[in-house]
Amino acid sequence: MSARQARIPKELYDSTASDPEWFHEVLCEECGDCGRKKRIAPAELESFTARVLAKHGVGAREASVTARVLVAADLHGIASHGVARLGRYLQGIRARFIRPNAVFEVTEPVPALGVIDARNGLGQVIADFAMDMALDKAAENGVGVVTVKNSNHYGIAGYYALKAVARGMIGVSMTNSAPLVIPTNGSEAVLGTNPLALGAPASRHLPFLLDMATSVVPRGKLEVYDRNDRTMPLGWAADDKGADCTDAGLVLKNLIERVGGGILPLGGRGTEFGGHKGFGLALMVDILAGVLSGSAYGPEVHNLKPRDDGERPSPRVGHFFLALDIAKFMPLTQFTERMDELIDRLKNAAKAEGEQDIFIHGEKEFAHREEARKNGILMADNVYQSLEKIAEECGIAPPACVAGI
Repeated sequence: MSARQARIPKELYDSTASDPEWFHEVLCEECGDCGRKKRIAPAELESFTARVLAKHGVGAREASVTARVLVAADLHGIASHGVARLGRYLQGIRARFIRPNAVFEVTEPVPALGVIDARNGLGQVIADFAMDMALDKAAENGVGVVTVKNSNHYGIAGYYALKAVARGMIGVSMTNSAPLVIPTNGSEAVLGTNPLALGAPASRHLPFLLDMATSVVPRGKLEVYDRNDRTMPLGWAADDKGADCTDAGLVLKNLIERVGGGILPLGGRGTEFGGHKGFGLALMVDILAGVLSGSAYGPEVHNLKPRDDGERPSPRVGHFFLALDIAKFMPLTQFTERMDELIDRLKNAAKAEGEQDIFIHGEKEFAHREEARKNGILMADNVYQSLEKIAEECGIAPPACVAGI
C-alpha cells in the first residue's frame, strides 16, 4: 500500500484551470464543501447557457443544442456533465481547440452508414447531428451507424440514446475520453472512462436507459475522497506500480503528472471480479469510437501537451452512434409489450433482505427529471457562483432562481 500523500490543490482541477481536463466535477453533497443550494427553472438555465455561448461566438442553433444537452444532464441528476462544465467549454473555445460553427465533413459510403469529421466543433452539436443521421438511416434501412472523428466532449451519452427512444427505436451512443484507466495487469492509464449508453422504449414502464462509464468510478469520486481526506475503498484505483492504492491524492497527482497508475476498469484489479471484462468494454468503446472513426484512441485522446510551436493540439475525441428501427424486426407495440413483461419480472423478483425495490436503469434519473421540471434544478452554491462569474464576464445577468428558494 502507498503511504498517504498531500492532498491535491483545488486549483489544479478548477474549471478555470489551464488544463480543461482537471476541474471540480462532483456533486456538492458528495464533497461537503458547499452551503445552501438554489433552484433554477430548466428553461431559465438553458436560456442563460445559450446566451453565454452566443457571447463567445457560438451561432444561435449551436448554442441552443449545446445548452439543451448540458441542462438535460442536470435534469437527470448528472450534475458533473451539466452546466458545471460550461467553464470548460468556454476555456476550450478561447484556446481554439473547440471551434464553434465548424463545417462538418460528411460522407455516406452506403445508405446505412455515415462517416463524419467534426473538425473540432462542439461535441454536443456534432453528436446531436450524428444521432439524427443514424436515426434517419435506420428508418430507411432498419439500421443506421454513424462514426465521428476530431470532436470534443459531448456531454451525457444517454441524451443521444434517448433520441432513438423518442422515435420508437433502440439507440446506442459511445465516446472515448482522456486516459484515466489502466488496463488489466497494467500500471499506466491508457484508456478513458469511455462511457456507453443504450436506450430502448417500453409501454407501461419507463424506457430502459443504460448510461455508464466502463471504469469502477469516475475521476470525480477520487476528487471527493481527496478533498475530504478520506481513504478510498480497495479496488478503485492503482498506484504507479499497478498495486492497490487507497490514497486518492496520490492517484490524482500521478494522473496529472502522467507518471503511472490510475483508475481501475469496471470489476477492479486483476480478473477475480471481472476487471478484464471492464477493460474489454473500455477497449470496445475505443475501437468503435476511436479506431473505426479515424479519430484519436488510447492515450492520444486529449493529448494536450503543447506542440513545438506552442499551440495546443485538439483533443480529437471520437464518437459512435447506432440506431435500430424496431418496426423492421417486429411491430413496435409487440416489442414494448415484451419490454414491459421483462421489466415486470425484474421488478417483481425476490428482494434482498432489507431492500424494497429493484431499480431498472434510467428509473432514478427519470424520477429526478420530473422533480426538477416541477420544482427547478437544484444547484450547488459553488456551481452557481461559477455561473455568476461567467455572467459578469459576459456582461449579462446570472440565471434567476426560483422564487422562495
